[in-house]
Amino acid sequence: MTTTDAAPRAAVPDESGEPVRWLTVEQQRAWRSYLSGTARLTEALTRQLEQDAGLSLSEYEILVRLSETDGRTLRMSELASSLVHSRSRLTHTVSRLERRGLVRRENCLADGRGVNCVMTDGGYALLVDTAPGHVRAVRANLVDLLTDDQMLALGAAMARIAEGPADPDEG
Repeated sequence: MTTTDAAPRAAVPDESGEPVRWLTVEQQRAWRSYLSGTARLTEALTRQLEQDAGLSLSEYEILVRLSETDGRTLRMSELASSLVHSRSRLTHTVSRLERRGLVRRENCLADGRGVNCVMTDGGYALLVDTAPGHVRAVRANLVDLLTDDQMLALGAAMARIAEGPADPDEG
């Protein structure tokens, strides 16, 4: 369906019996802009990180999260939750970082069942070296393209989305 024929349709029930609330033309346009904008931003940031440090955006974000904690250590389950990653996905990503000597896993002393992810000195040094280029890329591909008001509105909108329904069937 194109944006020109995206006019709201009659609210007919779907398989669940609930009426479908179709997007208006304006909502459809905004949705498509969101999709293309986030894809373009993610691609630009990923390209910069891969060129500068051989890191994916997910790997970089793990290093950032660890750098912001006491002892540069987080329990794997907390790290997965804060990144909105499945534990399986986080395990694979941490394994890649571990092979490069950027993090290590340790048993959690407070709870023998848990596993901590610890940033190594090498991981911290790579993050320190990579951060300036990453910030430049974030500015060039997002922050400097928006007015201050637009940036604040974007932050508020994304914070609201982050608080959204935990269950995909809600809302």
